[in-house]
Amino acid sequence: MPAIDSKTLDVLWHDPDAREMALRRVVEERLAENPPPRSDDHIVATYFFAFRTESLGDAVKEIAYHATSGIKDPPPGSLLAECTATAAGVDPFDSTGRMGLLHIAFPLKMMLQEDGHLTSVDLLHTTAAAIIFDVYENQDARLVSLQIPDKVLATFPGPAYGPFGLRKMTGFDDGRPAFGTILKPTAGVTPDDIDRIVGEVAGCDLLMFIKEDEDLYPNLPYSPVAERMKRAKAALERVKDQRGGLGMVFAPHVTGAPNEILETVLAVLEAGATGVMFSETFCGGAVRMVREATRHLSNPPAIYGHNAGIGTRTRAIWRDVIDLLARLDGIDFRQTAPVKPGTPFLRPYGAEWHASETALSRPLPGGLNPTMIARAGALDQGNVILNLQDAERRGLTDHILFLAGSAINSIKDDSGKYEPKLGAEAMREALEVHRSGAMAGVPAEKHLDELSALADRQKLVALKRALRQRYPDRVN
Repeated sequence: MPAIDSKTLDVLWHDPDAREMALRRVVEERLAENPPPRSDDHIVATYFFAFRTESLGDAVKEIAYHATSGIKDPPPGSLLAECTATAAGVDPFDSTGRMGLLHIAFPLKMMLQEDGHLTSVDLLHTTAAAIIFDVYENQDARLVSLQIPDKVLATFPGPAYGPFGLRKMTGFDDGRPAFGTILKPTAGVTPDDIDRIVGEVAGCDLLMFIKEDEDLYPNLPYSPVAERMKRAKAALERVKDQRGGLGMVFAPHVTGAPNEILETVLAVLEAGATGVMFSETFCGGAVRMVREATRHLSNPPAIYGHNAGIGTRTRAIWRDVIDLLARLDGIDFRQTAPVKPGTPFLRPYGAEWHASETALSRPLPGGLNPTMIARAGALDQGNVILNLQDAERRGLTDHILFLAGSAINSIKDDSGKYEPKLGAEAMREALEVHRSGAMAGVPAEKHLDELSALADRQKLVALKRALRQRYPDRVN
């Protein structure tokens, strides 16, 4: 094979994450100084653009032409003019005028339905149109913010429950941290396996939520989801006395074409589901569809809007924009990422992480419920205290579900067998350590070493075992 030249290798090794962090820092600073304009009659979209040849100001007519009316100079006062986007502000970053922020006002006249509502699909279809992301002239393009009029926000359903409704429904409304877990193994399991796995872990009264994994498909011939749900419900019934009266949300995985998603949701609800989970990244509008189809129920399902694949979109549309729209559509749970020392395991992290959790939890006009933040993705006994501390510091404890999959279900006993009860007990011991205040003030970089030493001193056997298995290179 011919050698690749060094110039090409430099391009291939370019670190987009470093640039992304710098871009977000600059954009957030500029928007803090000059916030995006608002209009009662428009959706105002804010973009970062870097154009190859044209200026920020010149781009507005081209975008308006392709994304709205298809007319570059509509007659003043005409319906065409009312349906044509206009410039709402320009903030160039340098003297070329080709890089910076561009605010564009998209008229509600062109998109509102008769009763005054629109959908997230409508919003993205217009504000993330081909002219924004698909033309060569746009060397870089990001949709970084959407300003939606309050009257339009109020037409969205929002979450059926949100964190406070979920806590009330399950009895976790007394301030206790809420935990959840993910069934493991994640694929290749039968209804009999689900019965056993749920029965092994669901008795733990730390848990408010259990979900199937997104790799466990719903309508497999050897493992139909409705039958899995029936067996999970039976297992939950068997262990209810161990839970001290606390409820549980169990969410089977639903996927497929839109018609299949709705059919499957109805099937699992009939089988006793209290929640459903599916990825909305690759099925636009599915959350809203399920939310609207079940609004009439006295106990609609809690929706876990799994964001598998969201990274395929966040290089173009900022994650906090996507998460806000998912919240408006009605998700009750949304994954972000856990606090952990060192290199991040997954996105979001840093400023993106803060922005995403803010979008999910901040108050919205019309009283729309917040979405419960699911801290997941390598959350375990070695970092859960850091997450509890962060939640308390930011006043978000009631907003957060601490979701651990393999850290509970894949901890092994002395014989090498997976023992979920052992993993759950290790998580309980970590929680008690946190409540004792023994880890307060310990720097994140020293947290694991100090926690391991404390587990030795206090003979916290389950916690020590979990730490050894989760961090074999650090804990002996």
